[in-house]
Amino acid sequence: MGNRVVIIGTLDTKGPEIKYLRDRLLALGLQTTVIDSGILGEPLDIVPDIDRATAATYGGTTIEALRDAGSRGRAVAGMREALKKLILKLFADGQLDAIVSMGGAEGAVMGAAAAMVLPVGVPKVLVSPIASGYHFFEPLVGTRDMMVVHSVVDILGLNPIACTIFDNVAAALKGMVAHGHALPDPREGQKFVAMTMLGNTTTAVMAAKELLADSGYEAVIFHSNGVGGPAMEELAEANQFVGVIDFTTNEIYDPLVGGIHDGGPERLQRIGLLGIPQVAVPGCIDFSVWNAGTVPANLADRPVYDHNPEYALVRASHEEMIQLGHIFAERLNMSKAEVVIAVPTQGLSIPNVPDGPFWNPQADAAFLATLKEDIRADIPVIPYKRHVNDPEFGREVAQLFIKMMAERGKTA
Repeated sequence: MGNRVVIIGTLDTKGPEIKYLRDRLLALGLQTTVIDSGILGEPLDIVPDIDRATAATYGGTTIEALRDAGSRGRAVAGMREALKKLILKLFADGQLDAIVSMGGAEGAVMGAAAAMVLPVGVPKVLVSPIASGYHFFEPLVGTRDMMVVHSVVDILGLNPIACTIFDNVAAALKGMVAHGHALPDPREGQKFVAMTMLGNTTTAVMAAKELLADSGYEAVIFHSNGVGGPAMEELAEANQFVGVIDFTTNEIYDPLVGGIHDGGPERLQRIGLLGIPQVAVPGCIDFSVWNAGTVPANLADRPVYDHNPEYALVRASHEEMIQLGHIFAERLNMSKAEVVIAVPTQGLSIPNVPDGPFWNPQADAAFLATLKEDIRADIPVIPYKRHVNDPEFGREVAQLFIKMMAERGKTA
C-alpha cells in the first residue's frame, strides 16, 4: 500500500486544525493532498492542494452556484456529490491510498460520503464531534469500513485535548498505510459463501457454517441489521463470493413499517440479478426492529418482544405476512441464476414458537402460500418442519446449497 493520504475539510472554519493534522502526517513520512470542502469563506492558515472552486467543478457546478443554492442543505449536497466524484478520480489515478476527514455536522457528512465511495480495505478515517452515540451513524459509515473517531471537543482550536486526538488519528493512519492492505480477490480454489444472520438465527447459521466448511466452502457472515445485507450484496458485486445463503432476510420487512433494519428497495434482488446462485430463507421476516421506547402508536397493539435493553421486536401482522410473500417472490423471480427457497414452518424467529409471543402459524402459512403462488415455476420452495434457529435446519440449508453448487458444476 502507498503512502498518499487525502485530507478533506472545510478550511474556512477548520483550516488550522486541518493544517495541524497535515503536518503530523507529513512528520510521520506520509504524503498528503488537502482538499477544501468549504463553501462560504476563504481558507484559514492553510493553502489547499485542491481548492474549493476546483472541487466544485467535479460536480458539474461552480463554487458561486453552490453559494447561491438557496439553502445550506442544498449547497452541502452539491459539494458532497462533487467530492465523491473527485475522490473516485484520485483513487483511479493512483493518487489516494488513504483518506481522512475532520469536521462538524456538514463537514463530517461531506467527508464521510466522499470516503464511502472507496472500496473496502482502503483506510478511511472520520473525526467529528457528531460521531457519538446520540447521532444517527448511517451518514458517517454507510456500508463501508469507516474508522469513526469522536473528537470529544469541537474542532475549533489546538488545545491539548484536540491535539492528542489529532496526533492519535495521524498515528492510526500511519499504521494503516504501513501495515494495512486492500481487499484481495479470492485466490484460486477459494470458495467463499456469504450468509446473513441475526441473534435469532445464530445457532442455525453456526451449524450451517460448520457443514459448509466440511465441503470446502468458507462462510462469510453478515449481520442483517439494515446495513449487513446491502454490504453483502455490494461485496458480491465485487466478485467475493461463489454463492449466497440469505438465511436472515428481515431487512425486507422493516421498510414497510419504518423499522431500523431497513435494507432498502433492492434488498433480496441484487444477488439474483448478478447471476449468483443462492439459497434464500425467510428468517426473521416476522418482526420489525425498533430502538427501545420508540415503537410507534400504530403498532402498539402488536405483540412486542424485548430482544435486549436497547432493541424491541414487533410482530408482523397476518396481512403483512401475505405482503411479504408477494415481495419475496417478486424479488427472487428476477434471478438470473439458480435459486432455492427453504422455509421453516415451526417458527421464523426465537419468539415465534408455540406459546411464544410471536407464534402465529396461520400468518406464517399465509406467507408460504402466497410465496408458492407467486414464485416462478422453476424456483423450488421447500418447507421444513423445523424452527429457523434449529441447528438441524441450518445443516439442511447448507446441504441444499452444496447440492445446488454440485449440480451447477456438472452443467457448467
